[in-house]
Amino acid sequence: MKKNIFVCCLLLLCLTVACSTSNKETSTPSEQSNIVWIVCEDQSPDFLPMYGDSTIVVPNLTSLAAESIVFDEAYSPAPVCAPARSSLITGMYQTSLGTHNMRTFSAYNKNNQPAINVPTYSPIVPENVKPFTEALRVNGYYCTNNAKEDYNFKTLTSTWDVSGNNATWRNRKEGQPFFAVFNYNITHESQIWKNGKEELLVDPNKVPVPPIFPDNAVIRHDLAVNYSNLMRLDAQVGNLIAKLKKDGLYENSYIFFYGDHGGPFPRYKRSVYETGTKVPLFIKLPEGKQKQTRNSDLISFIDFAPTVLSIAGIKPPEYMQGRAFLGMHSEKDKREYLFTASDRFDECYDRKRAVRGVRYKYIKNYYTDVPYALPVSYREQMPMMRHMMELDASGKLNATQKLWFAKTKPEEELYDLQNDPFELHNLAQDLTYSKELEVLRTQLEKWIVETKDLGVYSEQDILKESQPNGRAQELDKVQFEYVNEELKITSSRKDATILWRYTGVKAWEIYTNALEVEKGKYIEAIANRIGFEPSPITTFRMP
Repeated sequence: MKKNIFVCCLLLLCLTVACSTSNKETSTPSEQSNIVWIVCEDQSPDFLPMYGDSTIVVPNLTSLAAESIVFDEAYSPAPVCAPARSSLITGMYQTSLGTHNMRTFSAYNKNNQPAINVPTYSPIVPENVKPFTEALRVNGYYCTNNAKEDYNFKTLTSTWDVSGNNATWRNRKEGQPFFAVFNYNITHESQIWKNGKEELLVDPNKVPVPPIFPDNAVIRHDLAVNYSNLMRLDAQVGNLIAKLKKDGLYENSYIFFYGDHGGPFPRYKRSVYETGTKVPLFIKLPEGKQKQTRNSDLISFIDFAPTVLSIAGIKPPEYMQGRAFLGMHSEKDKREYLFTASDRFDECYDRKRAVRGVRYKYIKNYYTDVPYALPVSYREQMPMMRHMMELDASGKLNATQKLWFAKTKPEEELYDLQNDPFELHNLAQDLTYSKELEVLRTQLEKWIVETKDLGVYSEQDILKESQPNGRAQELDKVQFEYVNEELKITSSRKDATILWRYTGVKAWEIYTNALEVEKGKYIEAIANRIGFEPSPITTFRMP
């Protein structure tokens, strides 16, 4: 019965997104801007000077922010990387894609989470959903990623021209517009313990301690490690900006700087509180436009894909759940409500959904008998986490610090973010706020239905749908048809992306129209689609 419901829900979502617009639009190379994403891992705006923290000096980031629009209310839809990155690459909520659990696809471990019987798998996303970079590539962009992918599904061959440690705009054709992503993991959660014995670049006695943490040497040390890592990040970003300037590209490029979710600490990462989902975001526009401005609009990662397409002069496909906020296809209407979600983290299941307006935030806890501080073994490598667990066990945390270590959770939480930014005073039972509670509860329920939130289904149901015979389904071989001296290539899966190349050539091209190919040449082609294994390579010799 559950499986039938799941299939029906997925079909409904497929119908919702099936009417996508064409990837091919009418922008010309001279109109297309270069776009760069600089992504830092596991960081909240709280730790950066452009958001009010003067603990450290980061001259390169500060200079970039001064030439940018600084966004004060930007959010990841998930407080952990892989689900968040699936939203970035598609413009869709992870809960609509089936990529809401951390992690589904693991490029390094086929067993993935053997303790809970979850192997690595790529969820079958709704029809027509594709990495947005395909539309850029079809429209002439050179797309590179350096180097983390981690989209919670197996990366398609069609996603990037180049993805890897050496990926750069410098290998594009002369004059070709580019979209280049640079990921920096120096600020990742793991660097708190990996760099724990490295030289500190900031005095631990001078770092601010959030009220959710005890103020002692262990906490201050880990906070100082994070600030030091941010200073190291600043140097790396400075090197990248220097290369852009050397190549004469800095002034006329769009440059995004953002974090992939909240900070690396307990109650930050993996938490739907603001500490886990709010991110730094500033965007430098070409020629100094809108520099030294701030924007308070509610921005979500699902907006990034349509915004990049809009900047490139490409109309975003209708299936995307985000909205463009820059470029020729930007939308004037502002978002009234912003939604975030969390589900499984590694070996630990939980389910939370949250919605916030301008001032108030509502959280729905589905597993009330599961603690906030899930026993995620990966996180327990952090000295701060182990220390706080010890203090909690010995009764040495104060009332505020103990909140996150509660063994159970209320079904509903409501916070006044204006007066309670750390979300410490739950107002859900206060009748004074019953109107705010009802409005946000209703908005969340509406969002869950409209976006076809797959969190209601067990992961095993989603897994069976994605791997009906214990493995991902393989797409059928593509078909060749040579008519009127043109070669047409088709796939039995209508929403699959077809790629082709001359035999012996390494790079694949995205197929859009019939090819005119020299006689006697050999052509290879494949089809790929998120959630499926690519088709076998098929070869055709031109007559």
